[in-house]
Amino acid sequence: MEKNTYPSYPSSDITNSTKLKFIFVFTIGLSSPIISLGQESVNTSGGDATGSGGSVAYSIGQVVYTTYFATDGSVAQGVQHAYEIFSSGTGETLLNVTLIAYPNPTSAHLTLLINDYNNEKLSYQILDVQGKQLSNGQVTAKHTQINTNGLPNATYFINVVNEENLPANKRGKIIQSFKIIKQ
Repeated sequence: MEKNTYPSYPSSDITNSTKLKFIFVFTIGLSSPIISLGQESVNTSGGDATGSGGSVAYSIGQVVYTTYFATDGSVAQGVQHAYEIFSSGTGETLLNVTLIAYPNPTSAHLTLLINDYNNEKLSYQILDVQGKQLSNGQVTAKHTQINTNGLPNATYFINVVNEENLPANKRGKIIQSFKIIKQ
């Protein structure tokens, strides 16, 4: 009967390999918490402030920040960033209009203001947070009153839709959406 023999390795090779594995795992383990804490910072104070014009999150004691401004917006570095978009466009310029919905929050009536209104065929849709359309209507003037009396107190979305005589792929597109709070 033949005896099984296994190749022998010098003990220093196994020890060095084990040391390298330990150093690798230890280094990865140290860097993981740093990566996962990307949206946190140590500040002296901070909080959220809410008013009739909206809300803002603030930090006191954040050491470094930079804000870059451009003609179409701004970008602020740091840990306080918006999580909601209150007004959005489609990215396509279908009509040259400026839309404003006020007051927000609203109680009985909401006014949709279109500064550059030139008798474009526009409509609006009121949707609940699940996306179910609750109401709709036509935009017929620069100031359009939307009755919100029949809606319960909640958060809604108003889509302004293009109904112009455009190619089929452009017709019915949402020009802008607003998040509205009914109180």
